[in-house]
Amino acid sequence: MLNLATRDQAVIWHPFTQMQTAPLPTPIVRGAGSVLYGADGREYLDMIASWWVNLHGHANPYIAQRVSEQLNTLEHVIFADFTHQPAVELAERLLAILPAGQAKVFYSDNGSTAVEVALKMAFQYWYNLGQPRQKVIALEGAYHGDTFGAMAVSGRSAFTAPFTPFLFDVEYLPVPVPGQEEAVLRQARDLFTTDVAAFIAEPLVQGAGGMVMYEPAILDELFQMARQQGSLLIADEVMTGFGRTGRLFASDYLTEKPDLMCLSKGITGGTMAMGVTTCTQPIYEAFLSTEKIKTLFHGHSYTANPLACSAALASMDLTLSDDTRANIDRISQQHAGFVSRLTTQSGVGNIRQRGTLLAFDLLGEGGTSYFNGIRDRAYAFLLDRGVLMRPLGNVLYLMPPYCTTNEQLQYTYTQIEALLTHLAETATD
Repeated sequence: MLNLATRDQAVIWHPFTQMQTAPLPTPIVRGAGSVLYGADGREYLDMIASWWVNLHGHANPYIAQRVSEQLNTLEHVIFADFTHQPAVELAERLLAILPAGQAKVFYSDNGSTAVEVALKMAFQYWYNLGQPRQKVIALEGAYHGDTFGAMAVSGRSAFTAPFTPFLFDVEYLPVPVPGQEEAVLRQARDLFTTDVAAFIAEPLVQGAGGMVMYEPAILDELFQMARQQGSLLIADEVMTGFGRTGRLFASDYLTEKPDLMCLSKGITGGTMAMGVTTCTQPIYEAFLSTEKIKTLFHGHSYTANPLACSAALASMDLTLSDDTRANIDRISQQHAGFVSRLTTQSGVGNIRQRGTLLAFDLLGEGGTSYFNGIRDRAYAFLLDRGVLMRPLGNVLYLMPPYCTTNEQLQYTYTQIEALLTHLAETATD
């Protein structure tokens, strides 16, 4: 009988994977806490929270219980003309913890669609007001998802190259990393005009773009500049939301609050697929009319799925608990201690941290390209030692579940140091 990996290879096309050259996938049979268990009995520390979604550990019993209870009550119902308790309660509780000004919740099913909804809301807002604006400003190197609108406002790259002719035009600002703030502000003064519908940004941390980090003060200035021209502000917190940056939302570091927010990934603790777009009351009111043409014509079959809403409610219980707050602080402190060790290492550059996110560049061959060969070497080295990390080109980063223990973190740090030694030794061979 064929094993699971071979059966997979015969029938499945995996994401972000060159299927001709990729090794067989690693079969995982169960998870518990920060550990994934392979079919061969091996254990892997999930230091990237399985693509940034897992907040509270795999197979979390509290979330599982809540989803199981909901499964025996109501698994799904059409969300046009109908509603249900989990969706209403989740919206109420989200609006209570989001940055000030958010007034309405629109449900979808993943991060890309949360961004699509925000863009459609922004464009149609101006259309409904009879003052159409068609320009969007984004940051260079951004990643907002893989659907067409989300790709359009992402940085142009090898990922988007085949689709560039089909994407709407966007004007880009450089990322205002430390030392480049004034140059970015000068460029922004020319770009932010009264024909800009919206400015979209991943606040404080660009995720897939290489864990690029910048400071709240400069984003506040850019938000102020955009708002002076009436432009809507979209905060893509798909990755940064629910405690990743040390505060509940990255926008909590800002004085200027967004008009629209995009949430997904950690919202259900990594248990179910869900996307959320929230907006202010004035945006919502621009769609209220006796004219049906002003309706937001957008929806998904699984919008506000009761199981996903129940998982999100359970995850919120955990996220807002004292234990999770303490764990976020503890992991942040452990990372800070490791940063001091990294600064003594050769082959490491641009070390940066924001809350439970820690990233640094592996120096050497290939520069900063996503296709840097050092990526595959680092990935295989760490996986062989039971640590799952998925470098973004030459950028190695940690984004562990909040339940990760100090011992698990220290083991990971030790393996990273072993990797750095290995790369230095092989570079001189």
